[in-house]
Amino acid sequence: MATIPPKKMVIFDYSGTLSLEAPCFGQAENLVRSLAESGLASLGISTPAIFWADVVNPTWIDGSTTSLGYARVMAERIAALGLAPAVPKREIEAAVSRFVAAYLASSRIDPRWRPILVRLSRHQAVITVIATDHYAEATGKIMGYLDSWGISSQMVQRGGEAPSLCASGFFVACSADLGVWKADRRFWEILRSRIPCAAVSRILLIDDFGVNEEPGDSYGRQAKVLARQAETIAHIKETFQAEVEVAPFYLTGEDRENEEAGAGLIAETAALIDEFLQRL
Repeated sequence: MATIPPKKMVIFDYSGTLSLEAPCFGQAENLVRSLAESGLASLGISTPAIFWADVVNPTWIDGSTTSLGYARVMAERIAALGLAPAVPKREIEAAVSRFVAAYLASSRIDPRWRPILVRLSRHQAVITVIATDHYAEATGKIMGYLDSWGISSQMVQRGGEAPSLCASGFFVACSADLGVWKADRRFWEILRSRIPCAAVSRILLIDDFGVNEEPGDSYGRQAKVLARQAETIAHIKETFQAEVEVAPFYLTGEDRENEEAGAGLIAETAALIDEFLQRL
C-alpha cells in the first residue's frame, strides 16, 4: 500500500515553549545556586550579570551554530577571562560539565505536552518538527525525552543522507546541527531539503520567539524578538510555499512562574493543534 504524503506540518520551538523549565533555570536565584553548586562561582562566575554578559552572550554564536557545544565554548571562554588563573584547565572543564548537566536536566519537555505530542506522532498526515536555536548537546537530550514517551524522532543536519519519514514523522532541527539560526532563511531551506515535505500545504508554528527567556539573555530582548518573529514567519512561507498559521506561546511577567498559567496555555495550544489537524 502506498504511503500518503503528509499534508500538514506542526513546528514547535523548544526553550520557552516545549520546555518551560529551561528559561526558569536562568532566573537569578536558580542561576546563583547552580553557579555555586557546579563550582563556577569559585572560578569567578559568581553572579548572573557576569554569567550573561561575560560568558553566555559573547559565545552564543559559536555555541549555537557549530558542533562545539555549550560545555566547550563555556570552558574556553572562562579560561580566556583569566578570573582564576591558578586553576587547572581540567577543573574548569569539570565545573562547566556539572553546570551544563544541571542545565540540560532542567530543560525537559513539560509533561503537559505529552498527550498532544503522542497524538501528533500517530497522525499519518502530519510532520512534526522541533526547531530550536540551541547548543549541540540539546539534540540528543530532546530526542531522548521524546523516546521516553515512545515517540521516535530523527535528527536533521547538514550533509549526509536525508532521513526518511519515520513512523512518527518527528524531526529535531537544532541550529547547532544546521549551522544557522531559525531567523535565517537557510535554516528552513536546509530543513526542507532534509525532510519529505513536498506535499505539505499548511504549517502551524508554535513559538515564543524568545519572549519567555530570562532578561539577562540577549536572545530575549524585545527588538530582537520582534525581528526574529517577522523574519522566521516570512522565511517559512517563502521556503515551503505553504500557508503558515502562528500560535505565539507567550508567558510574560508573573505568568512565567505561574503553574496554572503555563498549564492553561499548553491546553489552549493543544486545542489549536487539534483543530488545525481536523481541518481539511
